[in-house]
Amino acid sequence: MYGDEVLQGTAAPVRVIDAAAAKLARDMLDTMRAGKGIGLAAPQVGLAKRLFVVQIAGDVPRVFFNAKIVQQSEETAKYEEGCMSLPGIYADVVRPAAVRVHAWNEKGRAFTLDAEGLLARVIQHELDHLHGLMFIDHLPQPKRKRILKVWEEKFRA
Repeated sequence: MYGDEVLQGTAAPVRVIDAAAAKLARDMLDTMRAGKGIGLAAPQVGLAKRLFVVQIAGDVPRVFFNAKIVQQSEETAKYEEGCMSLPGIYADVVRPAAVRVHAWNEKGRAFTLDAEGLLARVIQHELDHLHGLMFIDHLPQPKRKRILKVWEEKFRA
């Protein structure tokens, strides 16, 4: 949850993508689905590793080890985001509308993916977690303070 130390640090690269790493990715997909999310990063489950998973409705589940955005569009888009680490909190965030990401899958195979729309947004959102950032970090300070006040009130209740 928000405030946990692991969410504030930079995740370490995954050096070996083996059966244990693939199982972790599958477990994270299960956790994400159980929480009704569409993306989940390893720091959100307490692991400072460069791993996240994504599944947009109607699409296949995707696993990203050691992902890096290698290109992004100049065009931006605003979209309401939420986060499993800040349940019940939502805000409009502006991000590049399209990205090209390079990563490795659960079989240890490198791939490059061109993503746009919601998939591009979720990739950027989850990649932020690997750098110690959350969607609220993209908001103007006054709005962020208001949101965190609401979160603290909900969290205490």
